[in-house]
Amino acid sequence: MKQDTPREDLRAEIEKLGDDAFTRRKNRFKRIRTVLQFLVIAVCLAMLADLFFHLKTYHPYDASSLADSSEDTGFIAISYFGVDRIGDSSTLIGKDLLEEHLQALKDQGYVTITQKDIEDYYQSGKPLPKRALYLMFEDGRRDTAIFADTIMERINYKATMMTYAGVLDYEDPKFLKPKELRDMEESSFWEMGTNGYRLEYINVMDRYGNYIGEINPLRYAMIHPYLGRHYNHYLMDYIRDKDGVPKESYNHMKRRVDYDYEHLRDVYEAQLGYVPHTYVLMHSNTGRFGNNRDISPVNEKWIRDLFVMNFNREGYCFNQRGSSIYDLTRMQPQPYWPVNHLLMRIKYDINQPISFKQGDDRHQQDWDNLKGAAQIKAEKYILTTLPEGEALSRLQSGEDFRDARIRTRLEGNAFGAQKIYFHAANDLSRYDEVSLRNGDLVVTEKTGGAERELYREKLAVILGEKIQSKEEAKREAEVKENEAFARYADSPAEAKEYLSRAQTRQAQPAASVDDGAEPDEAVTSFHARSFHDIDIAFKDDYLTVTVDGKTAVDNILLANTQEGTVLLGAAWKADAWSQRNLADDVYDGVFNKFTVLSNTGKAEKDEKVLFTMQYTGLEYYEQRAKELWETILKWFLTYL
Repeated sequence: MKQDTPREDLRAEIEKLGDDAFTRRKNRFKRIRTVLQFLVIAVCLAMLADLFFHLKTYHPYDASSLADSSEDTGFIAISYFGVDRIGDSSTLIGKDLLEEHLQALKDQGYVTITQKDIEDYYQSGKPLPKRALYLMFEDGRRDTAIFADTIMERINYKATMMTYAGVLDYEDPKFLKPKELRDMEESSFWEMGTNGYRLEYINVMDRYGNYIGEINPLRYAMIHPYLGRHYNHYLMDYIRDKDGVPKESYNHMKRRVDYDYEHLRDVYEAQLGYVPHTYVLMHSNTGRFGNNRDISPVNEKWIRDLFVMNFNREGYCFNQRGSSIYDLTRMQPQPYWPVNHLLMRIKYDINQPISFKQGDDRHQQDWDNLKGAAQIKAEKYILTTLPEGEALSRLQSGEDFRDARIRTRLEGNAFGAQKIYFHAANDLSRYDEVSLRNGDLVVTEKTGGAERELYREKLAVILGEKIQSKEEAKREAEVKENEAFARYADSPAEAKEYLSRAQTRQAQPAASVDDGAEPDEAVTSFHARSFHDIDIAFKDDYLTVTVDGKTAVDNILLANTQEGTVLLGAAWKADAWSQRNLADDVYDGVFNKFTVLSNTGKAEKDEKVLFTMQYTGLEYYEQRAKELWETILKWFLTYL
């Protein structure tokens, strides 16, 4: 029998020690992960307990806040899709921003009103408070209740939680269950409303003319980037084929609509003991109760039979007695709206004075807001435009600049314009300007009263991103659509069939832009987010601009090189679109960590900071620690 040599014994011992060390590290990581998971679960349980156990009671508005009986001050209706902790989704607002919104309304004198208040206002002519707010949260999400409840309790607001009747009968952790809804009502801070029986889409076609048909919200979430405006909600129209021809008779359509309202009624009566008084017809702004003249009276009959009121319009927030209680309108703030965006929209809906929020005290003296509204929030300077207009602020630095370097991170949505002026006269009779406009980097100059464009290029080109051809985009859409149907198929065989279609389509060739094919240039959505680091260096007669570290403008010759001030601007642009049939006419320019440096030609570290919105000293480290914590928490909430 062969004996192990000392060298082999040593190697085996080393390997054993390595295995032991690896095992210890692995077990240590498991323990750390277990502790963190326990902490996250404990926090969630604490929030749930806080949701259903209240120490406070809602106090209705005081009679002294009522308007004069001869004065119709109406009410505003605000409806949020939902709430989560961070608010980085396309629909859910973060809890901190929601609190900022609601506190701002409270500061403006708004008090919440109930469904009974609205009913009495329309049916009996009773007055409402001078500044009355009807607050709603849609879709009946559990996270909405968790995060909104504490805020409402703190500021003494009452809201209506809208739900879909169809989800009350089955288990889905995202949605509130009947017992939870009843507990919320008992807390006195909540009333119940309904978005209908189901959320489903019909007559869906993508941007490339492909007929998809009927889809549920899960499939919609996977393919909505490829959709345009050609789709409808379940109760809005006949179910149609790819040519727009109805696939059902009038009687079949009526039975389909009747089925939803009958089941809605039966579910709510069984689970809550009554049908909620408030209804939101999905979707809005049809001018009647559906997109088709046949379906509208069917919806209207059920709406009037089952509900006390109906929100039939969306976009504007202001309701008065002149409108029907079955044709109310609501505004749906988006999760990216700064507080002044909300206030600007309300101001021009009600046509009354509103005080905008200036934000943090630091640096207020450094800026002169000339147009629109401005807010300082941590390291951000946020400009909110007038409706279909502009916003403008001038840096009050105490000196004009000829040679300088400007750095900032632009975080406004892609569809509008965020502008940085330099070498500018106070009246903007002359200036140089670098801006992001609807996905383009643009350099303009104004001298002698005339403006000329020096440079324009798409950000995608500057950053070296691939620009899809229409053929490639169409193929991608068709692959994703088949994958969506496969993922939520009714059977393994059906899933296999759709996956096979997706793989077959993916394997088919599609001509690229380099091959000479037409580029896919979809119009920018109002809601498309955008984040880009901009570095502007001007010295002597030349300008250089980099975007996200990529040189876009390299030593362009400037005609206007006089000393001048620095201004920030934002502008709403009309050439964008919304997937829903409404538009937002206010835009926010967001300038993060805006900094002006000297530009003497020295090494970057030796240049002097002339102005910065960035925190310094201890505040800098506190802000970075806060950002790190939010990143860690987001990771755990996403992946654990």
